[in-house]
Amino acid sequence: MKIAILSRNRKLYSTRRLIEAAEKRGHEVRVIDILRCYMNIASNKPMVYFKGEALEGFDAVIPRIGASVTFYGAAVLRQFEMMGVYPVNESVALNRSRDKLRSLQLLSRKGIGLPVTGFANKPDDVKEVIKLVGGAPVVIKLLEGTQGIGVVLAETQKAAESVMEGFMGLKANILVQEFIKEAGGADIRCFVVGGKVVAAMKRQGAPGEFRSNLHRGGSASLVRLTPEERSTAVRSAQIMGLNVAGVDLLRSNHGAVVMEVNSSPGLEGIEHASGKDVADLIIQFIENQAKPGKTATKGKG
Repeated sequence: MKIAILSRNRKLYSTRRLIEAAEKRGHEVRVIDILRCYMNIASNKPMVYFKGEALEGFDAVIPRIGASVTFYGAAVLRQFEMMGVYPVNESVALNRSRDKLRSLQLLSRKGIGLPVTGFANKPDDVKEVIKLVGGAPVVIKLLEGTQGIGVVLAETQKAAESVMEGFMGLKANILVQEFIKEAGGADIRCFVVGGKVVAAMKRQGAPGEFRSNLHRGGSASLVRLTPEERSTAVRSAQIMGLNVAGVDLLRSNHGAVVMEVNSSPGLEGIEHASGKDVADLIIQFIENQAKPGKTATKGKG
Protein backbone atom coordinates (compact mmCIF):
# COMPACT_ATOMS: atom_id res chain seq x y z
CA MET A 1 0.00 0.00 0.00
CA LYS A 2 0.97 3.61 -0.50
CA ILE A 3 0.34 5.64 2.68
CA ALA A 4 0.51 9.41 3.15
CA ILE A 5 1.20 10.87 6.61
CA LEU A 6 0.11 14.49 6.95
CA SER A 7 2.69 15.83 9.38
CA ARG A 8 4.73 19.03 9.61
CA ASN A 9 7.81 17.26 10.96
CA ARG A 10 8.94 13.73 10.07
CA LYS A 11 11.32 13.74 13.08
CA LEU A 12 8.49 13.80 15.64
CA TYR A 13 8.28 10.55 17.62
CA SER A 14 4.73 9.69 16.50
CA THR A 15 5.48 10.34 12.82
CA ARG A 16 8.74 8.38 12.99
CA ARG A 17 7.03 5.39 14.61
CA LEU A 18 4.27 5.32 12.01
CA ILE A 19 6.88 5.40 9.22
CA GLU A 20 8.82 2.54 10.86
CA ALA A 21 5.71 0.42 11.43
CA ALA A 22 4.40 0.91 7.87
CA GLU A 23 7.76 0.20 6.21
CA LYS A 24 8.29 -2.86 8.42
CA ARG A 25 5.01 -4.23 7.07
CA GLY A 26 6.11 -3.58 3.47
CA HIS A 27 4.24 -0.37 2.70
CA GLU A 28 5.45 2.74 0.89
CA VAL A 29 5.20 5.84 3.10
CA ARG A 30 5.36 9.53 2.26
CA VAL A 31 5.38 12.32 4.86
CA ILE A 32 3.68 15.46 3.57
CA ASP A 33 3.77 18.91 5.18
CA ILE A 34 0.13 20.03 5.02
CA LEU A 35 1.04 23.72 4.94
CA ARG A 36 3.06 23.15 1.74
CA CYS A 37 0.08 21.51 0.04
CA TYR A 38 -2.20 23.40 -2.31
CA MET A 39 -5.36 22.24 -3.99
CA ASN A 40 -7.24 22.32 -7.26
CA ILE A 41 -10.85 22.47 -6.11
CA ALA A 42 -12.76 23.86 -9.11
CA SER A 43 -12.19 20.80 -11.27
CA ASN A 44 -13.81 17.52 -12.29
CA LYS A 45 -10.69 15.90 -10.90
CA PRO A 46 -9.93 17.21 -7.39
CA MET A 47 -6.22 17.14 -6.66
CA VAL A 48 -3.69 17.96 -3.96
CA TYR A 49 -0.31 19.32 -5.02
CA PHE A 50 2.93 19.41 -3.05
CA LYS A 51 5.91 21.47 -4.28
CA GLY A 52 4.66 21.31 -7.86
CA GLU A 53 3.85 17.59 -7.79
CA ALA A 54 0.35 16.09 -8.01
CA LEU A 55 -0.16 13.69 -5.09
CA GLU A 56 -1.74 10.65 -6.72
CA GLY A 57 -1.99 6.91 -6.12
CA PHE A 58 -2.31 6.89 -2.32
CA ASP A 59 -4.38 4.15 -0.68
CA ALA A 60 -4.63 5.73 2.79
CA VAL A 61 -3.86 8.97 4.59
CA ILE A 62 -2.96 9.37 8.28
CA PRO A 63 -3.65 12.88 9.59
CA ARG A 64 -1.18 14.09 12.25
CA ILE A 65 -2.51 17.65 12.24
CA GLY A 66 -1.59 20.08 15.02
CA ALA A 67 -4.32 22.13 16.69
CA SER A 68 -2.88 25.42 15.39
CA VAL A 69 -3.35 24.35 11.75
CA THR A 70 -6.68 22.53 12.10
CA PHE A 71 -8.58 24.61 9.53
CA TYR A 72 -6.09 24.23 6.69
CA GLY A 73 -5.16 20.68 7.66
CA ALA A 74 -8.80 19.57 7.61
CA ALA A 75 -9.24 21.19 4.18
CA VAL A 76 -6.27 19.21 2.79
CA LEU A 77 -7.56 16.00 4.39
CA ARG A 78 -11.03 16.62 2.93
CA GLN A 79 -9.47 16.99 -0.52
CA PHE A 80 -7.79 13.60 -0.16
CA GLU A 81 -11.20 12.16 0.81
CA MET A 82 -12.72 13.65 -2.36
CA MET A 83 -9.95 11.93 -4.33
CA GLY A 84 -11.08 8.58 -2.84
CA VAL A 85 -8.13 8.11 -0.46
CA TYR A 86 -9.04 6.29 2.78
CA PRO A 87 -8.60 8.57 5.82
CA VAL A 88 -7.70 6.96 9.17
CA ASN A 89 -9.68 9.82 10.76
CA GLU A 90 -12.05 11.81 8.59
CA SER A 91 -11.98 15.60 8.30
CA VAL A 92 -15.48 15.93 9.79
CA ALA A 93 -14.47 13.88 12.85
CA LEU A 94 -11.24 15.88 13.18
CA ASN A 95 -13.10 19.20 13.21
CA ARG A 96 -15.72 17.81 15.59
CA SER A 97 -13.12 16.70 18.15
CA ARG A 98 -11.13 19.94 17.93
CA ASP A 99 -14.16 22.01 18.92
CA LYS A 100 -14.21 21.42 22.68
CA LEU A 101 -17.73 22.76 23.18
CA ARG A 102 -19.24 20.86 20.25
CA SER A 103 -17.57 17.61 21.32
CA LEU A 104 -18.86 17.92 24.90
CA GLN A 105 -22.37 18.65 23.61
CA LEU A 106 -22.28 15.55 21.38
CA LEU A 107 -20.97 13.34 24.20
CA SER A 108 -23.56 14.74 26.59
CA ARG A 109 -26.39 14.00 24.17
CA LYS A 110 -25.33 10.35 24.07
CA GLY A 111 -25.19 10.03 27.86
CA ILE A 112 -21.40 9.98 28.31
CA GLY A 113 -20.28 11.02 31.82
CA LEU A 114 -18.75 14.51 31.85
CA PRO A 115 -17.63 17.07 34.45
CA VAL A 116 -20.41 19.61 35.04
CA THR A 117 -19.62 22.28 32.43
CA GLY A 118 -20.78 25.87 31.93
CA PHE A 119 -20.45 28.21 28.96
CA ALA A 120 -21.29 31.90 28.80
CA ASN A 121 -20.52 34.98 26.74
CA LYS A 122 -21.04 38.01 29.00
CA PRO A 123 -19.20 39.05 32.21
CA ASP A 124 -22.63 39.75 33.79
CA ASP A 125 -23.28 35.98 33.79
CA VAL A 126 -19.99 34.95 35.40
CA LYS A 127 -21.33 34.50 38.95
CA GLU A 128 -24.27 32.41 37.75
CA VAL A 129 -22.07 30.12 35.63
CA ILE A 130 -19.69 29.47 38.54
CA LYS A 131 -22.72 28.65 40.71
CA LEU A 132 -24.05 26.39 37.94
CA VAL A 133 -20.98 24.12 38.05
CA GLY A 134 -21.02 23.87 41.86
CA GLY A 135 -18.90 26.86 42.88
CA ALA A 136 -15.16 27.26 43.44
CA PRO A 137 -12.76 25.65 42.93
CA VAL A 138 -13.42 25.51 39.17
CA VAL A 139 -11.35 24.75 36.09
CA ILE A 140 -11.44 27.42 33.38
CA LYS A 141 -10.40 26.38 29.86
CA LEU A 142 -9.78 28.29 26.66
CA LEU A 143 -11.70 26.57 23.86
CA GLU A 144 -8.66 26.93 21.62
CA GLY A 145 -6.17 25.62 24.21
CA THR A 146 -4.13 22.46 23.77
CA GLN A 147 -1.65 20.35 25.80
CA GLY A 148 -2.74 22.03 29.02
CA ILE A 149 -2.11 25.57 27.77
CA GLY A 150 -4.98 27.94 28.56
CA VAL A 151 -6.25 25.81 31.48
CA VAL A 152 -6.53 27.52 34.88
CA LEU A 153 -7.58 26.20 38.28
CA ALA A 154 -9.36 28.99 40.17
CA GLU A 155 -9.52 28.00 43.84
CA THR A 156 -11.79 30.79 45.10
CA GLN A 157 -14.93 32.52 43.84
CA LYS A 158 -13.04 35.81 43.49
CA ALA A 159 -10.20 34.23 41.52
CA ALA A 160 -12.67 32.47 39.21
CA GLU A 161 -14.54 35.71 38.53
CA SER A 162 -11.30 37.58 37.81
CA VAL A 163 -9.93 34.95 35.42
CA MET A 164 -13.23 34.61 33.55
CA GLU A 165 -13.69 38.36 33.23
CA GLY A 166 -10.08 38.69 32.04
CA PHE A 167 -10.53 36.04 29.33
CA MET A 168 -13.86 37.55 28.27
CA GLY A 169 -12.24 40.97 28.06
CA LEU A 170 -9.88 39.49 25.46
CA LYS A 171 -12.89 38.10 23.53
CA ALA A 172 -11.73 34.53 24.29
CA ASN A 173 -14.23 31.68 24.40
CA ILE A 174 -13.99 29.71 27.65
CA LEU A 175 -15.51 26.69 29.34
CA VAL A 176 -15.97 26.47 33.11
CA GLN A 177 -15.92 23.00 34.67
CA GLU A 178 -16.25 21.51 38.13
CA PHE A 179 -12.91 20.55 39.66
CA ILE A 180 -12.70 16.79 40.19
CA LYS A 181 -10.60 16.92 43.35
CA GLU A 182 -10.72 13.17 43.98
CA ALA A 183 -8.79 12.55 40.72
CA GLY A 184 -5.70 13.83 42.58
CA GLY A 185 -4.13 15.54 39.58
CA ALA A 186 -4.22 12.33 37.53
CA ASP A 187 -6.09 11.29 34.42
CA ILE A 188 -6.23 8.19 32.23
CA ARG A 189 -5.41 8.22 28.53
CA CYS A 190 -7.19 5.43 26.67
CA PHE A 191 -5.83 4.81 23.18
CA VAL A 192 -8.61 3.59 20.88
CA VAL A 193 -7.95 1.98 17.48
CA GLY A 194 -10.82 0.61 15.40
CA GLY A 195 -13.35 0.50 18.23
CA LYS A 196 -11.03 -1.17 20.79
CA VAL A 197 -8.91 0.22 23.61
CA VAL A 198 -5.48 -1.11 22.60
CA ALA A 199 -3.45 0.61 25.36
CA ALA A 200 -3.96 2.81 28.41
CA MET A 201 -1.83 4.83 30.81
CA LYS A 202 -2.28 6.87 33.95
CA ARG A 203 -0.83 10.38 33.74
CA GLN A 204 0.06 12.01 37.06
CA GLY A 205 0.66 15.73 37.28
CA ALA A 206 3.92 17.05 38.71
CA PRO A 207 3.83 18.01 42.42
CA GLY A 208 1.64 21.07 42.90
CA GLU A 209 0.33 20.81 39.32
CA PHE A 210 -3.30 19.84 38.66
CA ARG A 211 -2.71 19.35 34.91
CA SER A 212 -1.46 15.86 34.09
CA ASN A 213 -0.12 16.57 30.56
CA LEU A 214 3.27 14.94 29.93
CA HIS A 215 4.33 18.20 28.21
CA ARG A 216 3.80 19.92 31.58
CA GLY A 217 6.14 17.58 33.45
CA GLY A 218 3.63 14.85 34.26
CA SER A 219 4.60 11.17 34.51
CA ALA A 220 3.01 8.12 32.87
CA SER A 221 2.46 4.62 34.22
CA LEU A 222 0.58 1.47 33.28
CA VAL A 223 -3.03 1.32 34.47
CA ARG A 224 -5.75 -1.34 34.56
CA LEU A 225 -9.07 -0.09 33.19
CA THR A 226 -12.47 -1.00 34.57
CA PRO A 227 -15.07 -2.33 32.10
CA GLU A 228 -16.94 0.99 32.51
CA GLU A 229 -13.83 3.01 31.60
CA ARG A 230 -13.11 0.83 28.57
CA SER A 231 -16.71 1.12 27.35
CA THR A 232 -16.77 4.91 27.91
CA ALA A 233 -13.57 5.37 25.89
CA VAL A 234 -14.80 3.26 22.97
CA ARG A 235 -18.21 4.96 22.88
CA SER A 236 -16.64 8.43 23.06
CA ALA A 237 -14.39 7.72 20.05
CA GLN A 238 -17.38 6.33 18.11
CA ILE A 239 -19.54 9.36 18.90
CA MET A 240 -16.77 11.63 17.56
CA GLY A 241 -16.46 9.39 14.49
CA LEU A 242 -12.77 8.69 15.18
CA ASN A 243 -11.08 5.39 14.28
CA VAL A 244 -7.92 6.41 16.15
CA ALA A 245 -8.36 8.51 19.28
CA GLY A 246 -6.90 9.33 22.67
CA VAL A 247 -9.76 9.53 25.18
CA ASP A 248 -8.87 11.27 28.44
CA LEU A 249 -10.84 10.18 31.52
CA LEU A 250 -10.95 11.27 35.14
CA ARG A 251 -11.91 8.92 37.95
CA SER A 252 -14.60 10.80 39.88
CA ASN A 253 -16.82 9.80 42.80
CA HIS A 254 -19.63 9.18 40.30
CA GLY A 255 -17.61 7.09 37.84
CA ALA A 256 -15.47 7.82 34.79
CA VAL A 257 -15.93 11.27 33.24
CA VAL A 258 -14.50 12.30 29.86
CA MET A 259 -12.26 15.35 29.74
CA GLU A 260 -11.35 15.32 26.06
CA VAL A 261 -11.25 13.19 22.92
CA ASN A 262 -8.01 13.74 20.98
CA SER A 263 -7.94 13.05 17.23
CA SER A 264 -4.11 13.11 16.89
CA PRO A 265 -2.94 11.40 20.10
CA GLY A 266 0.81 11.14 20.63
CA LEU A 267 2.42 7.70 20.62
CA GLU A 268 5.52 8.26 22.76
CA GLY A 269 3.96 8.29 26.23
CA ILE A 270 1.48 5.49 25.57
CA GLU A 271 4.02 3.16 23.91
CA HIS A 272 6.58 3.63 26.68
CA ALA A 273 4.04 3.25 29.51
CA SER A 274 2.14 0.27 28.06
CA GLY A 275 4.91 -1.51 26.19
CA LYS A 276 2.50 -1.91 23.25
CA ASP A 277 3.47 -1.30 19.60
CA VAL A 278 0.58 1.09 19.00
CA ALA A 279 1.98 2.32 15.67
CA ASP A 280 1.89 -1.24 14.30
CA LEU A 281 -1.73 -1.64 15.47
CA ILE A 282 -2.69 1.52 13.56
CA ILE A 283 -1.04 0.21 10.37
CA GLN A 284 -2.78 -3.17 10.82
CA PHE A 285 -6.10 -1.31 11.12
CA ILE A 286 -5.39 0.51 7.85
CA GLU A 287 -4.57 -2.78 6.10
CA ASN A 288 -7.94 -4.21 7.15
CA GLN A 289 -10.03 -1.14 6.41
CA ALA A 290 -8.53 0.89 3.54
CA LYS A 291 -10.57 0.75 0.37
CA PRO A 292 -10.85 3.42 -2.34
CA GLY A 293 -13.57 5.94 -1.55
CA LYS A 294 -14.38 4.36 1.82
CA THR A 295 -15.40 7.41 3.82
CA ALA A 296 -18.70 8.00 5.57
CA THR A 297 -18.89 11.59 4.35
CA LYS A 298 -17.06 11.41 0.99
CA GLY A 299 -15.66 14.86 1.71
CA LYS A 300 -19.02 16.42 2.56
CA GLY A 301 -19.96 18.34 5.68
